[in-house]
Amino acid sequence: MNKKPVLVIMAAGMGSRYGGLKQLDPVGNHGQVILDYSIYDARRAGFETVVFVIKPEIGEDFKSLVGRRLEKCMDVKYVNQLREDLPEGYAVPAERTKPWGTAQAALAARHVVDGPFAVINADDYYGPEAFREIYDYLSAHPDGEVYEYAMVGYLLKNTVTENGTVARGVCEETTDNFLTQVTERTKIEKGEPPRYTEDGGATWTGLSGDTIVSMNMWGFNRSFLDEAWARFPRFLDKALKENPEKAEYFLPTVVSWLIGEGRARVKVLRSADKWYGVTYREDKPAVEAAIREKTASGLYPDRLWEE
Repeated sequence: MNKKPVLVIMAAGMGSRYGGLKQLDPVGNHGQVILDYSIYDARRAGFETVVFVIKPEIGEDFKSLVGRRLEKCMDVKYVNQLREDLPEGYAVPAERTKPWGTAQAALAARHVVDGPFAVINADDYYGPEAFREIYDYLSAHPDGEVYEYAMVGYLLKNTVTENGTVARGVCEETTDNFLTQVTERTKIEKGEPPRYTEDGGATWTGLSGDTIVSMNMWGFNRSFLDEAWARFPRFLDKALKENPEKAEYFLPTVVSWLIGEGRARVKVLRSADKWYGVTYREDKPAVEAAIREKTASGLYPDRLWEE
């Protein structure tokens, strides 16, 4: 029998553009943060276990403000993302102050995850549909001749903010909706159509609002963690030479390597829900208003964990 999928939440980032620990910033009427709503949706979809990837210095605050109230309804585990968590023979450069990106964040869970799992950001609102889609897919697609993974794609027009640029992974896929490539566009702004720049705003390129983009909601089997760990030296050998202070080991990088090697295929699932997040502090009122509207419509109970 297949193991039930678990949810891994990357919550170690500090949100530099936002200006504070946005993962713990309330948006609901009774102190709920964005990830409360994600976990509520995940539980409705079937997830029973959540693994929080945090940094040691926020551990106690995170547990008291978020984790402990969730322990009543989910099996909650905590792991730390550490700069020093590297393969044997590698060391952290003296100038390095931060961990190594989203692939390393997922790897922090490798000692507590032994089956299928979904990965999300702590500070993004994904909506109920995404959790249903990815839970059902993971439940029905163990690895076969190739690794069977998934991601939930969103319409670009549903993921931009009024308050600045965003980074999104622009997806290309086959006619039967398997991922072929994710291209990171680090500065996309809202417009008709949305547009991106790669030269600091000197030139802009339009993108269709219906372009499918990644919001870092991935579905993997345990094999992904083994492969990401085995390929970590490949990343480090290059990063330590070229950009030891800031280079990051990204989830899509590992995915692209495995697709290119013919080791994995990634089904692109769909969500028509609108994304909400607090990329910038000015985004918070819009998120609060959206949560109020969804609560008033009956999508969520007012107190989430007390009803």
